Amino acid sequence: MIRQLETAMLGIDSGDLDLHAIAASGRATEVSVEVERWKYMKEMIARGDLKELLCTCAKAIESNDMYMTDCLIAQLGQMVSVSGEPMQRLGAYMLEGLVARLASSGSSIYKALRCKEPASPELLSYMHILYEICPYFKFGYMSANGAIAEAMKEESRVHIIDFQIAQGSQWLTLINALAGRPGGPPSIRITGIDDPTSAFARGGGLEIVGQRLRKLAESCKVPFEFHAAAISGTEVQLENLGIQPGEAIAVNFAMMLHHMPDESVDTQNHRDRLLRLAKSLSPKVVTLVEQEANTNTAPFIPRFLETMGYFSSIFESIDVSLPREHKERINVEQHCLAREIVNIIACEGQERVERYELFGKWRSRFIMAGFTPSPLSPFVNATIKNLLQSYCDKYTLEERDGVLYLGWMDRAIIASCAWRC
Repeated sequence: MIRQLETAMLGIDSGDLDLHAIAASGRATEVSVEVERWKYMKEMIARGDLKELLCTCAKAIESNDMYMTDCLIAQLGQMVSVSGEPMQRLGAYMLEGLVARLASSGSSIYKALRCKEPASPELLSYMHILYEICPYFKFGYMSANGAIAEAMKEESRVHIIDFQIAQGSQWLTLINALAGRPGGPPSIRITGIDDPTSAFARGGGLEIVGQRLRKLAESCKVPFEFHAAAISGTEVQLENLGIQPGEAIAVNFAMMLHHMPDESVDTQNHRDRLLRLAKSLSPKVVTLVEQEANTNTAPFIPRFLETMGYFSSIFESIDVSLPREHKERINVEQHCLAREIVNIIACEGQERVERYELFGKWRSRFIMAGFTPSPLSPFVNATIKNLLQSYCDKYTLEERDGVLYLGWMDRAIIASCAWRC
């Protein structure tokens, strides 16, 4: 590899360099720069620091330095592995993102990806495994459900509007919990919103989610109705929500709003528009669960570093929960995480849909839309703490100003909170 590097950087065998002759020809300065750059590359590769090499490759791409980019991509290809240590596995997908960034742009970007969507039954299986081994999603759903149950404890007619219902898994535990409410359960109506193109993740349309939830509600003797809204979040209007007089409304934004383009992408700013739409419903509670990272407006290099730090914690936590040789672990990481990583690194503009924001920015958006914080109850906090006892002790739970943060060691991964009008 070092020999190849010499050739790529200098165009000739470094052992044959005659610097005096080059100086005489007026190229001494140019070659000197190339020699120093080659030495730096050689030392960096010798150190074998995967993070350093990935970051240097990203910077080379940013500065359009094709010499260094080509050399580093070749070297990184030998260092990363989807079956290796956490950083090697993450590195494989970050490298894929860098290669995709080089190869394509705009609407053609996904054609450059090898991370293809699996058949729906397989994806459901992978998502279930991730849900069980990592508490991030379970934490978000449980905390949001706790806030909704608390807000609706006196209500007889409950309407939950879920802006990205996916498989509807979040509502299984809430229906069960409300079924045992003192004095009897309320009647529950759920409006499930999801882009029709996400049908692959369910094996069909939203009616499958409705059937699943209706079956559970019937077994729990809970009056239930499901309203399907097969529409993208950017297209949702008041008339799509099926609001009825006399019902208490809960709005759920669980890891969904970061997919909406904001003022940095679209003049319509759907991120804030949906918050204003939710406010117009006068809901009893609005729940927010989001990734605690900034991949929205950050320039490419800071975004690359943020992605590395954020996902390295997730890959480390998977390594603790699922044996490295587990045959399904690669599929879980590739189909549930890799596409997000590649999208963040490879795409720009409308094509970059994984646009996480830190909670401070979400707070500003909610306050601007007319909401005030509604701190989660001590009971909800205690429930989440009990949940974490069955996981690795490196998971952390912190409450700050009424917001719950679930993290891995010293890194916050998910933020969960509730709001009221």
